[in-house]
Amino acid sequence: MNINFDPELIGQGLEIMAFGMAGIFVVAIILYLASLALIKVFPNDKNK
Repeated sequence: MNINFDPELIGQGLEIMAFGMAGIFVVAIILYLASLALIKVFPNDKNK
């Protein structure tokens, strides 16, 4: 088994990881904003 170490691949891997983590944060922010919008559209009226 021959394993070759290429330092350029570390940078490419970090770039891919950054895009993945940014995607996770974008989805989390979208879900947060959607939940805020739903709370505004459908308020809790049980206090009446």
